[in-house]
Amino acid sequence: MTIIETLDNPGCGCEAFDHTRKLISIDAALATISSAVSAVEGVEVLPLAAARGRILAEPVVARALTPPFDNSAMDGYAVDSTALQGEGPWRLKVVGRITAGEASSAGDQNLSGQAVQLFTGAPMPRGADAVVMQEAVRRCGDEITLTTVPKPGAHVRRAGEDMGLGAEVLAPGCHLGAREIAACAAAGQGEVSVHRRIRVALLTTGDELAVAGSDLEQAQIWDVNGPMIAAAIPQAAFDVVSFSAAGDDPEALRIQLSGLLAQSDLVVTSGGISVGEADFVKPVMQALGVEELFSGVAIKPGKPVSFGRLKACFWLGLPGNPVSAFVTWMLFGRHLLQHLSGESRRRSMRRHVVLGEEARHRLGRCELRPAQLNGFDGMGREIMRFGTSTHSARLSTIAEADGVIFIPGDSETIAAGGLAEFLPFGDR
Repeated sequence: MTIIETLDNPGCGCEAFDHTRKLISIDAALATISSAVSAVEGVEVLPLAAARGRILAEPVVARALTPPFDNSAMDGYAVDSTALQGEGPWRLKVVGRITAGEASSAGDQNLSGQAVQLFTGAPMPRGADAVVMQEAVRRCGDEITLTTVPKPGAHVRRAGEDMGLGAEVLAPGCHLGAREIAACAAAGQGEVSVHRRIRVALLTTGDELAVAGSDLEQAQIWDVNGPMIAAAIPQAAFDVVSFSAAGDDPEALRIQLSGLLAQSDLVVTSGGISVGEADFVKPVMQALGVEELFSGVAIKPGKPVSFGRLKACFWLGLPGNPVSAFVTWMLFGRHLLQHLSGESRRRSMRRHVVLGEEARHRLGRCELRPAQLNGFDGMGREIMRFGTSTHSARLSTIAEADGVIFIPGDSETIAAGGLAEFLPFGDR
């Protein structure tokens, strides 16, 4: 049996730094986001029907015992097991019939020699301590015959065995999916208190960008990052308040970004954060007073990714190349949204996988290479296949991939059959 250690660290297992370019590690970037960001202020109360995908702001407690009364776990007959003395078989007279939702006084304190027919969910009659399923008896007229004595409590759901009165069913920070909403309903809560929706503004930059579907002018390309990041943001808990584009005009960009920072909880930009003469986003953000918390991560692709804040608004600057933008969003953007929304369950999605071939790369930065699931080995471990390199502008590699494998910056090769960390995209 092979033991694989749990991935407790949220990073890639690689603490590589590029000292000459002042790049920080993935671990350090994630830790910076975690320490800087907390849940936005503001709570609203919603009916359960409107709460899917939201983040719980206050605990959910049970309004009553669940189930509220002892009831039958299946169709059968309620009996007093202590009255079945001597050697069987035993013949019992059926003295009543109770269906789910029916309040009945059938039976009394002494069911000796008697039984009450029950259906699943029906309340237990007085004097009964067990249910014999209908397949285990032979019925003739108003009598049943059974050949074995049921154990006390057999096929009985006891009052409060699921939830006690006042018990905390869900804690604050819980993401409300179908299972959590079911628990709220079972607790008798028809509405819940949730964190307000996060206001997110998206801005793609570059004179070369045109809206997808439009006719391209000379030297233009269609904007990929805007629709891509918008589609990656969960709509239930987050509100995209602005989705716009900007050219390479520093003054116009300053005016546009100033307005977005004032109206949003998070501004996400793509492009304009590298060191070229036409990369204006970072200097404009600095001029507007945005505090830079990190700028540049030892990662491939996505090295220029940047993070900062201005008062209560945060800024995430993604690279302009689409694959770089997507990978850095999956790694840092999702992490940021979890903290802003107040979600408490932040366990890493990453896991170990087996490489189906040798992975080679250049030493320096941790590489996140698109990869596809390619079956399982004899131990049930996932096997991944992947290309020989990562290209920051080839979207076909992302569209076909299930996620990315991490090749640490200090490892030139990982042999075929070796283990690597894998981050699934998880957006389907």
